[in-house]
Amino acid sequence: MAADVDTALSGAGCGAPAQDAALPASVDLEKETVLTGTVVNGEGEFVQGAYVRLLDGSGEFTAEVVTGEGGQFRFFAAPGRWTLRALSRFGDATGELDAVQGLNETKLAVSR
Repeated sequence: MAADVDTALSGAGCGAPAQDAALPASVDLEKETVLTGTVVNGEGEFVQGAYVRLLDGSGEFTAEVVTGEGGQFRFFAAPGRWTLRALSRFGDATGELDAVQGLNETKLAVSR
């Protein structure tokens, strides 16, 4: 594992990199598809500790991460249609994203 990814691993018992860490320099956006974004509450404040689930085009669970301090999340995926579902103490949110190769950014606003 690359050193920059190694140091970004979260200590929460999850194997996913810390979500508020910078995108590793080894990521080639000419070849990879990255889904990234933030989770905010009704007041527009970042939501730390929200669970963000990635569902494929058929609605099947693919992956899950926990947002970082700034409400950030990130997935590496294939180009295509994806559903993102955020679950938090402030409520839930669902969004769809048509991802293309490169960086794909979105925001999920959770509410009850």
